[in-house]
Amino acid sequence: MLLSLRDVIKTYPASSAAVLRGVSLDLGRGEMLALTGESGSGKSTLLHLIGGLDTADEGVVAVDGIDLTPLDDAGRAAIRRGKVGVIFQQFNLIPSLTVAANIAFQARLASRHDKERDEGLIDRLGLREHLHKYPEQLSGGQQQRVAIARTLAPQPDLVLADEPTGNLDEATADTVLTVLQDLVAQTGAGLILVTHSQRLAARLPRRLHLQGGRLA
Repeated sequence: MLLSLRDVIKTYPASSAAVLRGVSLDLGRGEMLALTGESGSGKSTLLHLIGGLDTADEGVVAVDGIDLTPLDDAGRAAIRRGKVGVIFQQFNLIPSLTVAANIAFQARLASRHDKERDEGLIDRLGLREHLHKYPEQLSGGQQQRVAIARTLAPQPDLVLADEPTGNLDEATADTVLTVLQDLVAQTGAGLILVTHSQRLAARLPRRLHLQGGRLA
């Protein structure tokens, strides 16, 4: 099993109630899952726990058989570099780097840079003419394509996409999601897509809804 969550609980100091209240979930390799829920329901929190950006108070968060919960920051960062890729709504591109350098950045950190793989992503995502530009010179849709290429360049086992089309118009969102699904399918990675859009969620074969800190 690529991802296994068991009775995960997460509470923040400023909150009197747990954001996540005993969440359990399994995801196999090559499986694609859409996660929906109201704003503040804990979708991003759950993704952050899976991606090792935060830690659970209780429970097991295991990626490829490794429980992230007891790991320190360095241990979780190592898992994130080698096994998990995260696509953020705000793109999080490095403004001082060109498109080409942004795409290669994550793969170089993971010692997995493959120029031929980069070339394939660049062509598939339609970024060839933008390689020497900087993020501020791109549209929102183009920046998100760069973010997708950067995340997929190291060939992660699990891709986490946190509202990746939230800042895009409907037509661009559809195109970006199609490309993301195609590229993830090619690598055999698992995908968890967090989205507020029921329309986009319906395009994935499996859907779960987070409400009251629990999955349904």
